[in-house]
Amino acid sequence: MATTNAISDDEGVVYKKTIGNYFVHVQGRTIPCTISNRLRKEMVYPTAATSSLPHRVRQVKELDHSDPIAVGDVVRWIDAGSGSGQIVAILPRRNRLARRGAVPRPGAHAFEQVVAANLDLVMPIMAAANPAPHWNVLDRYLASAESFDLPSLVCINKVDLAGGSKIHIIVEEYRRIGYPVLLVSASTGEGIAELRDALRGKVTVFTGKSGVGKTSLLNALQPDLGQRVNAVNQATGKGRHTTTGLEMFPLAGGGAVLDTPGMREYGLWDVDPHELDMLFPEMRPLVGSCRFGLDCRHDEEPGCAVRQAVMAGQINPRRYKSYLRLCEDGGMP
Repeated sequence: MATTNAISDDEGVVYKKTIGNYFVHVQGRTIPCTISNRLRKEMVYPTAATSSLPHRVRQVKELDHSDPIAVGDVVRWIDAGSGSGQIVAILPRRNRLARRGAVPRPGAHAFEQVVAANLDLVMPIMAAANPAPHWNVLDRYLASAESFDLPSLVCINKVDLAGGSKIHIIVEEYRRIGYPVLLVSASTGEGIAELRDALRGKVTVFTGKSGVGKTSLLNALQPDLGQRVNAVNQATGKGRHTTTGLEMFPLAGGGAVLDTPGMREYGLWDVDPHELDMLFPEMRPLVGSCRFGLDCRHDEEPGCAVRQAVMAGQINPRRYKSYLRLCEDGGMP
């Protein structure tokens, strides 16, 4: 698996987590683990120069706002007896995918929520129909992956339900930008072989709203995964949450996929609103060439190279609107 090169007996990969519980894959077996209290605390040291002060902890703060462990993390654990373990250390990550955590109340401080760690590929999944696709949501997923320098593979599921939609026109728009797109159907099997080949040997995270068929695709890729699938709620058109936790599934052909719960909100994390244009590959070559240089927000400024490219048909107007919407809300939905 591509998550790590070599793992010793006291190290493993977090394959699944629920509230307060972690399942660590160690040398072919799965160990249920808790987390050491030490990992839930932040050590606060004096702010003066370390040469003038002893290196002693001044304060210990509880990290009650975020889980420090993500699925895909390589961790060090100790035997806690009765077939269970305790996670005592998290090894350095080679990368991560994160979003802005939900704010519990107005005015509260936002925090980072790591979706998954040590990835090779991000796969945003959209449904061609039932539920109807919202392409601005796909643009948000892609911008998030770009912000962490992670490659993306767009997957359009339920193509058997597309009918006379303009799905192929939109697909070609994304391919022209440089994003690979696969058209599949978990129900009919269309495109599943190509999808299986694309995922082989990679650690891939599935992202998408409820109802797009992430779990159905897992079943189609490897039937013995045996995940429960709920039908889309016909009354509301919104998907039900089949996946309630985060879990990694190894694939028989090599690699693994991480299934995530449907996310109705997906705010970008730690992205400067003035640098959002760099997260759109078609805009990136034009950044800095506007009349106002890097200060251009590509909205109403005269001499904007991005707006000129939109009017010339070089940048899709819908993608441009997605960019403006991200600028307005600072990366939040």
